[in-house]
Amino acid sequence: MSAESTPGAGIPGAPGPSERGQGRRRKPRGGHTGLRIAAWTAAGVVVLGGAGAGYVYVKLNGNLDSVDINQALGTDRPTKADNGSENILVLGSDSRSGSNRKLGGGADEGSARSDTAMVVHIYKGHKKASVVSIPRDTLIDRPECTDADGVTHDAARGVMFNSAFTTGGAACAVKTVESITDLRMDHYLEVDFSGFQKLIDELGGVEVTTTQDIDDPDSHLKLEAGTHRLDGEQALGLVRTRHGVGDGSDLGRIQLQQAFIKALVAQLGDVGVLGNPKRLYDLADTATKTVTTDSDLGSVNSLLSWASGLKGIGPGDMTMITMPVQYDPADLNRVLLDEKKADLVWRALKADRPIPRAATTGTATGQAKSVVE
Repeated sequence: MSAESTPGAGIPGAPGPSERGQGRRRKPRGGHTGLRIAAWTAAGVVVLGGAGAGYVYVKLNGNLDSVDINQALGTDRPTKADNGSENILVLGSDSRSGSNRKLGGGADEGSARSDTAMVVHIYKGHKKASVVSIPRDTLIDRPECTDADGVTHDAARGVMFNSAFTTGGAACAVKTVESITDLRMDHYLEVDFSGFQKLIDELGGVEVTTTQDIDDPDSHLKLEAGTHRLDGEQALGLVRTRHGVGDGSDLGRIQLQQAFIKALVAQLGDVGVLGNPKRLYDLADTATKTVTTDSDLGSVNSLLSWASGLKGIGPGDMTMITMPVQYDPADLNRVLLDEKKADLVWRALKADRPIPRAATTGTATGQAKSVVE
């Protein structure tokens, strides 16, 4: 399995070779995500809860945090698609405070960061999906935006993409993505990485195969080449590592993340919790504490209803690419949007069409495509 891969015919999206050589890059700051776990497990808990289902529902509902994106951003947004497709912005968040401070090798002043961002496009019929990762190191022009507390933040030019979330939280992140893509984000999902580690442990780990040794003290990950069932700490290390593989860039880390997500999705149907109510409850309790959603998905019922429509999408139905970028010749720790190729991606998704191969041919990659299978 490649990190940037194409399922069967109908949704092409394979990337081209890297155009740049090796280069030392800065330390990582995190990244992780998962889809459908919270709603899937919550559904099972309510079904199995019997007389206690009411309490369980209230408890899980109280775990969920949500953000009213529509109210914060108002009407000055791209038009909603009318072709049956959906776009979801998925962020991995890292406050580096509390339990997060001890994970993944990092510590700072505790400010919120989002170093993983993915635009997930669900095609009409909800049988296939394309996932476009946006590198955190992309230099962009951030639009003026109003956060969920009503505070307006000035526009900024030539700043890193992940500054949008740090500056104005979920609402500013959505506004920035919509300004880059001209796609309306129908939903928002944010996954906290300390909860991500616990979720992986409660799922019984995730099996992956590495084609080379990985040794990255920054992310606390050391794996010999071969097949491994990663526990939560190892999984977190894998999706955070960058110095241990490829060219040391954030682009290489994205390739590892994409490969891990496909492995995770492949195993979700076989975790063996439906016959174990306590394990199912523990998993749902953790999952609903781990995610933040837009207000439209801010209840167990809403999240369940939405997620049930995605149950037919497996790893073979997902195309995963990185937003077309090129390394910044002035600073190899940064990347610049390849506007012509990125436009091919956004136009295709807006029309609910496959991503053309030309969109990712000749763009920068992290040279870690085949490290995880």
